[in-house]
Amino acid sequence: MIDFKLSDEQEELRRTVERFARETVAPVIGDLYERGEFPYDIVAAMGKMGLFGLPFPEEHGGMGGDYFALCLALEELARVDSSVAITLEAGVSLGAMPIYRFGSDEQKARWLPMLTSGEKLAGFGLTEPGGGSDVPGGMRTTARLDGDSWVINGSKAFITNSGTDITAFVTVTAFTGDGEISTIIVPSGTPGFTVGRKYSKVGWSSSDTRELAFDDVRVPAENLVGERGRGYAQFLRILDEGRIAIAALSVGLAQGCVDECLRYAGERQAFGKEIGRYQAMQFKIADMEVRAHTARLAYYAAAAKMLAGEPFKKEAAIAKLVASNAAMDNARDATQVFGGYGFMNEYAVGRFYRDAKILEVGEGTSEVQRMLIARALGLPAS
Repeated sequence: MIDFKLSDEQEELRRTVERFARETVAPVIGDLYERGEFPYDIVAAMGKMGLFGLPFPEEHGGMGGDYFALCLALEELARVDSSVAITLEAGVSLGAMPIYRFGSDEQKARWLPMLTSGEKLAGFGLTEPGGGSDVPGGMRTTARLDGDSWVINGSKAFITNSGTDITAFVTVTAFTGDGEISTIIVPSGTPGFTVGRKYSKVGWSSSDTRELAFDDVRVPAENLVGERGRGYAQFLRILDEGRIAIAALSVGLAQGCVDECLRYAGERQAFGKEIGRYQAMQFKIADMEVRAHTARLAYYAAAAKMLAGEPFKKEAAIAKLVASNAAMDNARDATQVFGGYGFMNEYAVGRFYRDAKILEVGEGTSEVQRMLIARALGLPAS
């Protein structure tokens, strides 16, 4: 029997995060978003709740849950705000997960407790100014072994959680030989490691995104994550998992649009009655619910395959593609439902509209997802 019903424990987690998002995040995030401030107090509260430790075992300071538990939390947070949700998503799947999946026992013991508690954050330095999806073709950062140290030179772009006051390190992908890519931990404050100013972004205004520069940055040889030359395979695994998480976040935004429109349709009047009484409005909101529901099923299915230890690359790509499309379409329709008020930043749908587009770009563009799906179907690479 196929059953998508949440267990009692999962439903309790979902309700807890839903309540936190409504009672703690919603009242303050609009002002933080408008000022472009990082939500340190919210992050600390999420840390105390154990959200940063959801998919990690207790021995590393985690909650002993799984990746699906993280996805449930991301969906509920994104129903209210995506800046907070992406801070959690990146902190877990891009910050802590590479250390958990591929790090040495010493690296896990040193870094994971502070990351899983939310006391510290970490970034994942993959994308570069001259190349995003084109890896390794667009990568220029290098690392050479000099005695017992790696010497790193290059730059990274669009790196989340890389420049906050609580960022502990950034994991950097770099060429360590001819065509050989490895992953290396660069702690914050290391000489030669420069963190740029925050980007002026269209959306995700309360998340931290920076450009990074490495000028003869020297770190110990033991900061290599996993085997030398396995960096490419490592980030492919991390991105596959991350696409399920981004799909969950996208579903949250899509559902948040439905939430806001249902409330507004019962309040706003036009031509003598609530706009929710008009069939055109009912059909628009019904279509929005269909998109959110379908996208949720897609990420549930991808997460189920991942947790079962089965290949899930195609399903993750499908989930990310369907969910990001749903988020963008619902944000556009929600703005239309709200009319002029939807264009005001004081309303949540204004933030949703600004936040939705990046979901079709980050952690693999929609075009990359289609390419992955086509290859999984056996179609030849171009």
